Formats: sequence, structure tokens, C-alpha cells
Amino acid sequence: MSNNRRRRTARLRAEQTAIQRRLERAVVPNVTGPVLGRSNIAYELSARTKATGHGGIGLVAKLIGEVGLAGEIDSSLELLKLHKPYYESDHVLNIAYNALCGGQRLEDIEARRCDRVFLDGLGTESLPDPTTAGDFCRRFDAASIMALQEAVNRARLKVWQRQPDSFFEQPAVIDADASIVPTDAQTKEGMDISYKGTWGYSALVVSLANTREPLYLGLLGANRPSHEGVIDYYDRAISLCRHAGFTEIRLRGDTDFSLTTELDRFDADGVRFVFGYDAKANLVQAAERQGEDLYHELVTRTERQLATTARTRPRNVKDDIVRERNYKTLRQSAEDVVEFSYRPGKCTRDYRVIALRKNISVERGENVLFSEYRYFFYITNDPDMTADEVIDQARQRCNQENLISQLKSGVRALHAPVNTLCANWAYMTMAALAWSLKAWCALLLPVTPRWAERHNEQRRRLLTMDFRTFLAAFIEIPCQIITTSRRVRWRILTYNPWLAAFFRLLDTL
Repeated sequence: MSNNRRRRTARLRAEQTAIQRRLERAVVPNVTGPVLGRSNIAYELSARTKATGHGGIGLVAKLIGEVGLAGEIDSSLELLKLHKPYYESDHVLNIAYNALCGGQRLEDIEARRCDRVFLDGLGTESLPDPTTAGDFCRRFDAASIMALQEAVNRARLKVWQRQPDSFFEQPAVIDADASIVPTDAQTKEGMDISYKGTWGYSALVVSLANTREPLYLGLLGANRPSHEGVIDYYDRAISLCRHAGFTEIRLRGDTDFSLTTELDRFDADGVRFVFGYDAKANLVQAAERQGEDLYHELVTRTERQLATTARTRPRNVKDDIVRERNYKTLRQSAEDVVEFSYRPGKCTRDYRVIALRKNISVERGENVLFSEYRYFFYITNDPDMTADEVIDQARQRCNQENLISQLKSGVRALHAPVNTLCANWAYMTMAALAWSLKAWCALLLPVTPRWAERHNEQRRRLLTMDFRTFLAAFIEIPCQIITTSRRVRWRILTYNPWLAAFFRLLDTL
């Protein structure tokens, strides 16, 4: 370890110790009044020291250079006849940086564009303004958007290639789902009305569940089926994961994605799948024909053991009100599982079908009116998983709903700020890059053998961290910018608990 790194490590430990002692000293009886609002605050404008509140962007810029993302984008896109002065990658990264700095719309780019210190830190004279960013989005067509997504995935491969062998020992689990992107506008080309009466677009997200990275993003009018176009994205994602080194691929999706025309092809190609399947009348009859002795109670995953004593379960206030007011409600009393073979109409072979039978009691107040069975079906070609594991795999797909929620409300990528379908599709692709950059920060975070347990836990937390939490930990770090003839120094002016991991990643880059 170099002397500079030793000094930095010592300072970080001193900062951590100092804040811990300060917090411990603060917890004492207080008779003097509230602790907030006591100080006599005065503001002044600094004459010499210049700083930015987005100190983590420098690390992101180094990461982008390390994986060659800008070069991949420029080699794939030819949208500008003249670079004056911006290249295609500059426009793409401008929108990604806006999301990483907490921007929620194109207009927020202006705040960074007018921040002289931020521009000095990136070593540029200016950034594209919001109007120019919107014009750039309108230059895209479907082919160029796919070229951009493939360019990002080529850089993604370079991140995956740095992972340990254990990363590829697990199956690559590819999820797909769609979500409505609503809009109140009346002139956006390509929008339509969904079956729920919501105007907007339907965004299809195909992601890698292992790392929660969005691999491909599609966009159609809100009236289109959620699975439309997914076969091409599935094929591209399978090819990407195999090229990376994954030996086993597993596809997951809800009932809309169990496309029976493709199941035989997936199976012949060695691709496993677990899809929800519509509760058709013939399947319900097949499940009802199964002997009661063939059913068994569903065994769910064991919840993690808590180190502390289990807490007493609090009173269910909602349930008490429902019973007191004699509201009609549905309660699940049991979940049973049975398995049988089934050949879909467009397939040439049988597949495993897992039937989940839920015993639902219809109650009013304290009285049970009647009970009924409801069936849920899952189809798979995986011969190794038990029936319970198949259901568990299908339920884990709910994690993709969390990813889509983050892309909507955290990154604000699933948002339609421009006036055409392709322009909004391009914007979503570029803004979603901010989430991928967050995932790459986690995947490239080095693990020291001596502290393997702690460092692996940091990687896991960073990978699953909400976007707003990531910004607070890794991006919103006050930094002084010092420019010299050969180097731009970002001098961190504060401490937070993630700085040790921040510097460890920086040393790797």
C-alpha cells in the first residue's frame, strides 16, 4: 500500500471514530431546549474556494473511461453531421449525468450547464443545453436506439468480464415485464390509451435479475400487449449472457410472456424457463382431477434468522376494523401444490406444469360465508427444481417490479419528455444508463481477501441500493475542484460512511 493510501485510510478511520464519539457524547439529558436551530447562521459567497455538490461524478467519469463506454457509443451512432463541439457520446452522457445529479427532467440540465465548477471538474467548456438535448433525442429511429443499447451492452460485457468465476456459476436469470408510462399531453406521437383508460406508452424492460441491470428497453403505445416484441429482446439477452460466459440461462415472465410458439425453440436451445400460465378451463380440470394425496402444502423459503429476540407481532389494526364493521373480505387459509405434464397446443412436447391451489375463505366480520379454490399455474422445462422451487422462482420475479419502480420514480428514466415515440424511447434508454452505471460501481468494487465478508456485503448493498440512497452515498459529495495544467483534482470536503468503498473503487479504476 502506498504512503498516500495509508494516510487516506488513517484519515478515514479518524473521521469515522470522531463522528462515532460525537454521536455518543450527544446522547445525554438536555434541559436547555431543542438542539436544532441554535446556531447563528450567516451566508457569504466564497471568493477563492470553488466546490461542487456532485463530487461522485468524477468517479463515474473515470468508470466510463475504464470500460470504454464513450468509444462504444461513438462507434455505433452516426446522428450528427458536424460535431460542434459535442459527439454523440457527449449527448448521451449528458442525459445520464443529469439523472445521476438528481435531475428529473431535461430542464434540470441547465443547472449543471451553468455550474462553472462542475464544468471545470469534467474538463469541458460547456454541456448541451436542454433544448439541444431534446433535439438530439429526436434524431433517433428504432435502428439507432437498438445500436445505442448494443453499445451499452458491449461496455457492460467488459464489466462482467472482471467478475470472479462464481459470478458465472449461477444461472443468468432474464426477466421481462412492461409498465405504462403515463402522459397528460395531447400531441405526443405514438401514444395510445391502455385498457385501464391511461394515455401514454408501454415500456418493456428486459433485465438481468442477478445484477438488476436493464439489458434492453422497448417502447410502444399503451394499447399494445405487454409482451409484444419480447422474443427479439429475449434472443438478444440470451446471446449477450452466453457471450459473457454464463453457461445456464433461465427466462422468467408472467402469463403474458409464456408464448407457446417459442417454448420448443427455447428448450431445444438449452434455455430454461419459468413462466406463469393462464388458468384455462382444461388446466383447472386437470388440477381438479389430481388425487388429494398428490397435493402437498407449499413450503416457502425460510426467512433469514434474526440475531435479536423476535419481537411480539403488533396488533393488526386493519383486520380489526374489517371485522368490527362486518366488511366482506377474502382470506387465504392454505396453499397446496401439485405437478403434472401438459402439452400446450402450439408445442410438440410435454412440459412440467405446477398448479398452486389457494384455499380462499370469503368472510364477513367473524362469519365465514363460504370457501373456494383458486388455481395459479406455472410452466417450466427445468427438470431439477422441485415444484416449490419453481413457484419460488416465479415469485422472485417481483424484484423486477422494484427495478421498474426505481427506473420510474428514482432515476425518472421511464418518463416521456419529448414529442415522438422514438425520441422518448431514446431518452428512456439514455436516462436508464444512470442505473446501469450505479450497478457497475457495485460490480467493479474490489474485494480484499482479508476483508472479503465485509467487502462482499458492501457490494451487495450497493447493488440493491435505491437510486436516491446511492446518490446520497456516492454522488452528492461536496468536492473542491482544483485545476492544474496536467490534472483536475477533486478534493473531498466532507465524510460519509461510504467513502472507504468510494476510494477503493477509485483505486481500481
